[in-house]
Amino acid sequence: MKCEMPKSAPQAGAVYGIGFVGAVIYFIVEATGFWAGVLGVLKAIVWPAIMVFEIFKYIGA
Repeated sequence: MKCEMPKSAPQAGAVYGIGFVGAVIYFIVEATGFWAGVLGVLKAIVWPAIMVFEIFKYIGA
């Protein structure tokens, strides 16, 4: 059986990757020390989940 993939699939991985790089740069620049920078990298990994949580909290969902 042949499984066909859509030719125009969205590139969500690329968008997440660009967002990740931007978040890492932001958190590293704002860090006041080494461990704050490490925490910033961890925050950059989960920033989409934090953003969605804050949006839901804001709209009262």
